[in-house]
Parts: sequence; C-alpha cells; structure tokens
Amino acid sequence: MIMPVKVKKYDLDWFNRIYTGDAQEILRTLPDDSIDLSFWSPPYFVGKKYEAHLTFDGWKELIAGVIKDHTRVLKDGAFMVVNINDILCFVDADMPRFLANNVTNKKVAVSRDDILKVQRQFPDANRYELAKLLGCSEQTIQRRTEHNNVRGGKQSPGTKVFIVGGLLQEWAEKAGLFLYDRRIWHKDPCWANCQWHSNSYRSVDEFEYLYIFWKPGIVEVDRERIGKEEWAEWGSRAVWNIRSVTRNNRHECEFPEMLAERVIRLFSAPGGVVIDPFAGSGTTTAMARRLKRKYIGIERIAEYAKLAENRTNGI
Repeated sequence: MIMPVKVKKYDLDWFNRIYTGDAQEILRTLPDDSIDLSFWSPPYFVGKKYEAHLTFDGWKELIAGVIKDHTRVLKDGAFMVVNINDILCFVDADMPRFLANNVTNKKVAVSRDDILKVQRQFPDANRYELAKLLGCSEQTIQRRTEHNNVRGGKQSPGTKVFIVGGLLQEWAEKAGLFLYDRRIWHKDPCWANCQWHSNSYRSVDEFEYLYIFWKPGIVEVDRERIGKEEWAEWGSRAVWNIRSVTRNNRHECEFPEMLAERVIRLFSAPGGVVIDPFAGSGTTTAMARRLKRKYIGIERIAEYAKLAENRTNGI
C-alpha cells in the first residue's frame, strides 16, 4: 500500500517512515525543499531477481525519472549521492565475438598453422575429416580455426562493459542537478564474476562508484562534523576501502553500514532528513536514525519494506 496519498507541508509525520510502492509516485507526494540528503543504490540491471521486471529501456526510464523527481524535494544546496557500478556484462548481439587464443593452456600440440596446411592439401575436408587426418578432436579444429572455445558459450551473444556514470550525469543535469564529486568504494574482489584463470584479460570486480550530485544553493560546510583523523583517513579521500557485506541473507544486494555512515555524516547534519528511494533492507534508514537524522525509505517490494522498517526501528 502506498501512503500517504498526498503529504502536505504542515503534516508532521511524513518523515521517519518506510513507504511501500513506486519510488517516483511517492517522491511526488513529498513536500518541496524538504530533503537534506538523498543516498541510494538503484537496481544495476545485472539480472537480480528484484529487477527482473525491467527492460533496459525501462531501467533507464526509472533511474532518470527518480533523479528528475529529486529536483523539487531536495533543499537548495543539498546533495544526492548515488552508489552504482558499471554494467560489467552488458549483452550486445552486435558486439564482435571476443576471440581468445589461449597459448598457455593448450593440451593438444596441433596448431592453427598445422590445420591450415592440411586444409590447403584437402580443401573439401570438413572439420571431422581434418581432425582424423591430424589425430585430434573436431573441437580442437574449431577452437584453433575460430579462436573460440566450443564449450564456452559459442552461440551466446557477446558482452561488454556499459559505462553508467555518463548517463547519470546527463539525466541529473537535465533535472538541474550537477555532478559535484565522485568517490570510489573499493571493496573485496568478487572472484566469481571474473576468475584470473578465465579465457580473457578482464579484471576482477572490486570497486563501485559514488556519484555526488548537488542542487545549486548555499552548502553548509562544517569541518567539525567528522574528526580531524577521519578527514585525513576518508573524509577528503577519493577512495574508500570498505569490505562488502559478507552474507547477503537479508537482501540480494546489500551495501555495508559503513558506506551509509560515511555518506550521511559527511553530507548531512544531525536533525536533517535523509531519503533512500530504493531502501532494500534498510541500511540507509537504519544508519540515519542511529546518527540522529530523520529518514524516509521507499521500497517497491513489500517484503523488503517490512524488513527495512523492522531493521530501522530495531525490531
């Protein structure tokens, strides 16, 4: 259930709630110039269950729409911080196939030149006949001639990295918000995503981005908001070293509490209103309450909204 249907500025209880429903619909019910900080991590469009209903066009429409709806509710001088990663395995049927010649892992001595030499002698021979002539398997013939592992998804479309940051900046500037800064969240490597011994040079996935957007207006700069050592350690540092959540048993994609703590302490003051329009398991809202901020969480899935509410309120 989405509540309230309409929130007026004089309502005193529109904050400190977890709302269940569509982020855009609920953002549009909130008062003008009411939010001190927005911190959120949207769906990444990487095949998670909670985003399975989205097409790529639908995903872009969702994120662009949520950004646009922030322009009205953010206070002048307030920040919107988006934690997101590039889409690392974006399927593109038009991308040329990555051809890998794995020279260090060949168990059969037959080379591509050997095959081409025999092909010139027997131009009508198919790969099964070439395999018999060379004393190897037909898979070896295909691997050598096509630079592709037959057992490695030969018919699947290729994948590429899709850079997301430029889209966010474009959508934000159209909405009147400007990219003020960016941080890198360096986490522990996700080895399952890209193994060192795989048939490519792709790196392991071990960082995400924090894009910090600013709504024009006066920013209250309070250097005492965090301690002197914290400023040196992370407050003025571009790379934040924070371990990932070790077990995502509450939510499929949960970011660590320390990430939310740093963003909230750095970009908002005690007593301010912090919103997360993709609340998930409630990391942002729970940390906001712990740090003596007011909070608003919006979550589409009722099960997660209840989880966020219980976690935020210590139930």
